Amino acid sequence: MTPVTPTVNVGAHTREQLLSPLAKNEQVRGAIDLIVNQLQMSANEITGTKPATQGGEQTLHAWLERAKAVRARGGYYPYIGSSRGRGALVELIDGSVKWDMINGIGVHMFGRGDAGVTRACLEAALADVVMEGNLQFNPDSVAFAELLITEASRTSALQHCFVTNSGCMANEAALKVCQQKRHGAPRVIAFSDCFMGRSVAMSQIGDEPGYRQGLTNNILVDYIPFYNPDMGERSTEMALWHLQECIRRYPGQHSCFVFELVQGEGGFNVAPREFFVALMQACKAANIPVWDDEVQTFGRTQSMFAFEALGLGEFIDVVSIGKISQACACLYTADMNPKPGLLSGTFSASVTSLHAGLSILTRLRDGGYYGDNGRIAKLHAAFRAKADDLVKRRGEFFPAVRKPFGRESKSVVGGVGGMMRLTPFGGEKDRIAKLLQNLFEDGVIAFMCGHGPYHLRFLPPIGVMTPADLNPVFEILEKSLQRSA
Repeated sequence: MTPVTPTVNVGAHTREQLLSPLAKNEQVRGAIDLIVNQLQMSANEITGTKPATQGGEQTLHAWLERAKAVRARGGYYPYIGSSRGRGALVELIDGSVKWDMINGIGVHMFGRGDAGVTRACLEAALADVVMEGNLQFNPDSVAFAELLITEASRTSALQHCFVTNSGCMANEAALKVCQQKRHGAPRVIAFSDCFMGRSVAMSQIGDEPGYRQGLTNNILVDYIPFYNPDMGERSTEMALWHLQECIRRYPGQHSCFVFELVQGEGGFNVAPREFFVALMQACKAANIPVWDDEVQTFGRTQSMFAFEALGLGEFIDVVSIGKISQACACLYTADMNPKPGLLSGTFSASVTSLHAGLSILTRLRDGGYYGDNGRIAKLHAAFRAKADDLVKRRGEFFPAVRKPFGRESKSVVGGVGGMMRLTPFGGEKDRIAKLLQNLFEDGVIAFMCGHGPYHLRFLPPIGVMTPADLNPVFEILEKSLQRSA
């Protein structure tokens, strides 16, 4: 394997070269400086949680009714933002302020009201178009892809990049690349409890029946059990046996094995490198492409790509990324390069998404976020310390977690990097759902993951959140646990 490194390495200094001539104008730059300064002054008024202002609840209710009318149903939370926030704090349209520990399910890496992201968007707004596509595009589309390839190719043979406008479409592109390489092989291998997105194809691969109600099932999926830490090496042996049985039963019929190196919606489940190596080696022996779905994990572990953190680059044929990158992408090796016409689309991404993405990725790459002693690792360690302390002090909220086949586990703190998990009430769905509503009322926005047991899911803005910010979050969490009990 010979990784390929592009000749252009996009960084903060070269992003300036991507700006339109107007964005480089001295007067325009002064105006942008003024806007960013005003933004920061406004954001600095937000210092912590607070309740709704007088009359705010009526304003929120009116907007929620309008949203319900156009969406045909209400949202999970009574949430409509005011378009103002600071870091991990977000202001709602009723004037209340809450700690945002889910961030659009992991999209807002640098939180709310970030000056760097805002500046990038203002500069991008001076371009000649709003959207770029696969037929006509500006230099920023190329630079965005080059940055991703530069990082990915350091430890893998990934060489090409298709930019698209959502993580789900990045996954669609990855599936198409794999199917074409395998001459239309009809079957896909995936992990139990996986989630791929909500297009017709991805809803069928994802292991959640509720997401494909009423859909025609025309993709054949073989599910392999994900790693079970309670079983250790035996879990790897079981998964490998299942995989080999699938390959034996349907020889030559699999287009790919799609790997979530950290399961997202499935429960922030993690596995050791050895588990993945055994399965990926079996795929290579059977000529089955290895597709790494990093739409949620991308940027959140101790390397920009989770496959690098686990030392799996040599096995990866295709990888899909999204969420924190703002624009999304499918990367693949030269051997997987599809024929003309397979990958295209009117929209690749908005100009603002591309510039914001470049700003975010260069800051993550150069800002000391990665590595064993990076900012992401330190924030996760702080989360675990706070969670362990809470569990030790308030054990009544954290009974043994009920697992399939009547098994129980006392492990209630989990995840990796910027993917953080806590399991109160034995993982009971209804009780955790009640806790989430109480958390929201008390000032923390979180979400759920897992398919039984269920867990509290946190995707904090790790670009700006500090260990000290976890103190008020856990104070509110303990209060909400008491209410929910």
